[in-house]
Amino acid sequence: MRRGFFILFFISWGFVIWLSIMASQIHWLAFVLLPISILGLYDVFQTKHALLRNFPIVGHGRWLMEDIRPFLRQYFFESETDGTPINRMFRTVIYQRAKGQLDTVPYGTKIDTQKVGYEWVSHSISAIHHDESIPEPRVKVGGPDCLQPYQASVFNVSAMSFGSLSGNAIKALNHGAKLGQFYHNTGEGSVSPYHLEPGGDLVWQIGTGYFGCRTKEGKFCPDSFAKVASHDSIKMIEIKLSQGAKPGHGGILPAHKNTAEIARIRLVEEGTRVDSPPSHNAFATPIEMMQFIKQLRDLSKGKPIGFKLCIGNKSEFMAICKAMVQTGIKPDFVTVDGGEGGTGAAPLEYSNSVGMPLREALVYVCDVLKGFNLKKDIKVIASGKTFTGFHVVRNIAVGADICNSARGMMIALGCVQSLVCNTNECPTGIATQDPELEKGLVVENKAQRVARYHHETVHAALDIVSSAGLRDHSHLNRGHIFRRISETQIKRFDEIYPSMAVGCFLTDNYPDEYKKEMQESSAECFMPRAYVVECTSGLKSIAENRA
Repeated sequence: MRRGFFILFFISWGFVIWLSIMASQIHWLAFVLLPISILGLYDVFQTKHALLRNFPIVGHGRWLMEDIRPFLRQYFFESETDGTPINRMFRTVIYQRAKGQLDTVPYGTKIDTQKVGYEWVSHSISAIHHDESIPEPRVKVGGPDCLQPYQASVFNVSAMSFGSLSGNAIKALNHGAKLGQFYHNTGEGSVSPYHLEPGGDLVWQIGTGYFGCRTKEGKFCPDSFAKVASHDSIKMIEIKLSQGAKPGHGGILPAHKNTAEIARIRLVEEGTRVDSPPSHNAFATPIEMMQFIKQLRDLSKGKPIGFKLCIGNKSEFMAICKAMVQTGIKPDFVTVDGGEGGTGAAPLEYSNSVGMPLREALVYVCDVLKGFNLKKDIKVIASGKTFTGFHVVRNIAVGADICNSARGMMIALGCVQSLVCNTNECPTGIATQDPELEKGLVVENKAQRVARYHHETVHAALDIVSSAGLRDHSHLNRGHIFRRISETQIKRFDEIYPSMAVGCFLTDNYPDEYKKEMQESSAECFMPRAYVVECTSGLKSIAENRA
């Protein structure tokens, strides 16, 4: 308490003064007592923290405990399975595979197999041996209108921008992608020299800020796009409608982070605040979006064009599919991002409570595409908490063709989940622009880790496929995955998520639970029909703004 502080203050200084008089010189205790006294007096008279006013000096212990609490919990108290956002069990296996260490576990599973939600793959008595001499599987991305289809790996680097990640981290990821022959998504921060120097395959992501292909006013610039898209390293282009970390939320590049290098890469003015709006200004309706896809395909000379979204209002994706059918223009791929959030910093409410989780979103997207008879030409990419071979197998069984991982690849780089990605103080030099911290990340070493993690994860997935008695990962289906739905009941995924009949949305013979979305959705507007009046007025204002 304050009274106790003042009593100790006067007693301590009285004692030090008496010792100094006896020794005929300033006693060394005075040099210890002075800074403590200054801190205590500051605490007593400051008005910001009541805790420090009432408990000067010792009150600082509260903030010390707050700072070290995450590290104490992570390294001393958390179990193998209860750590978040990524538990220690998954972090450990990623580290082991990235380093080429033994990744087997003794004494059985640490997972509670009686817990509701536990999932597993059904193996077969007629399991087959996985032939490691066979090349890793590739997935062709490119529909009928694509002139330069791309053969993608089943496991790749998800979207992370330069600016969010350091230059060395980007180079290590891209070099790892080159070594392992898988692709690296640039994120919406555009294509930087750190993406191009190693020469790994790229997916160029274009967000609402049109970084790298924008006019001074923030509109889409066809000439700039065509110039960047012509790079040989860029194999596919992805339009970002929304992301799992903060769906429906725009972004801000603060002026102090807008360095000369970032401004040059993103085609913005250095030292200015740059806003990324929540939605695109290059199109305002599903039909216009299809026309934009065609424009990008033409400008890129036929490279695969797709879009990424986190499912929110289900009728909006239904409207996009109706636009595909109506216009005959189809994307080459759709990336489904889970609402669980990703590497990007986001408000707590968005990370926790906005956007559909990946599994349900993946089921919905695959089923709707199949219902409109579009799935055969469009590849589906799953993005969200994919760390192990089982995660890859589960996503493919649900309906995905390809999987992306962001946090898994960051951990392979050496991320220790210190959870300071948004402070520019990442201790491993990954999520920072601090040149001193960045120096700690050795590109050549980390690139090998990324490539090794990719290889071992794909190998683990193919092992599981073989254990299921299958010779090809594409033969996986929902019937291969089981989930515990109660302490006494289990169900296959095809019982929980029945498959959609191909083309059923083109007739009236579709399941009743989709009737609402079918009635609400229109190729003329993203919003449900109930808001057509508001949508129409919005389109008018957009048209006026463009003019």
